[in-house]
Amino acid sequence: MEVTDLDTYRAAIIAAFPDLAGSSFRLAMAGWDSVAVDVDDRWIFKFPRHEAGKEGLLREAGLLAVIRHAVSLPVPDLRIHPSPPLFSRHEKLSGEHLVTAEYDALPEAAREKLGQALGLFYAELHRIDDRRMTEAGARPIKPWFPPAEIRAKALPALPEELRALGASTIDAFEALEPDPYGETYGFFDGHGWNMAFDHEHQELNGIYDFADSGFGPLHQEFIYSNLVSSDLTERIITAYEAETGRRIDRKRVAVLSGMHRLSELAELADDPEHAPTMIRSAEFWARSVMGFKSNTRPL
Repeated sequence: MEVTDLDTYRAAIIAAFPDLAGSSFRLAMAGWDSVAVDVDDRWIFKFPRHEAGKEGLLREAGLLAVIRHAVSLPVPDLRIHPSPPLFSRHEKLSGEHLVTAEYDALPEAAREKLGQALGLFYAELHRIDDRRMTEAGARPIKPWFPPAEIRAKALPALPEELRALGASTIDAFEALEPDPYGETYGFFDGHGWNMAFDHEHQELNGIYDFADSGFGPLHQEFIYSNLVSSDLTERIITAYEAETGRRIDRKRVAVLSGMHRLSELAELADDPEHAPTMIRSAEFWARSVMGFKSNTRPL
């Protein structure tokens, strides 16, 4: 169902749920794999955009059926409606995205509470038996571009003053030993655009969008919060260490964070629509590493 016409989605929803005929409908998000429709600010309906999106939505529902009973933070209770067109429904988690400027404005107590909540969330998630998650449909997370390809595509796209940092990050990544904790099932998408954050009460109401979750190196779990703030990442890691007894290598997390930005840039370097966003993302990362000053606006 590759459409973006709200009337088409409204008709499909009302056909399955006629009690919503008088409701308010709006497009909430048009992602790579699905289009989300918000109904009455209470329900979220997700329509896959292609066959791969359909497979991902079915897999996500199976994973969440296990996850929501194992973690303290609320996650979506995703229900699939198979009648054509296939779509999902879940009750909306109340809250909004959390971006850098909003995080920076939070007081110390709210920052610490958020870090504690996310540290516990990752600890609980990593405790779930891998076999259970495999049976629920979990698979390896999407790999990054190979280092040689990142060198060839990402480095030339960077501002000249960032290329040395990019090259040294790739070198450091290639020198890493395997993750000391191996691979685990994890979220691997813990940035502020997947948070339902209550800005009025300054607390996290839930986490959503598990389509990119799967099995990956444990340290990689902690890089995505750097898209919000390195301060948040440090708080999450500290809480996670206290909860699990594990010790997380901050230098490894820093290298992986850089490689994540560079791999995404390599993937989209030839895309005129998305490459500028990836370059801004790399600049944001560079500012946190070396105080790089950019003329572009922050993310």
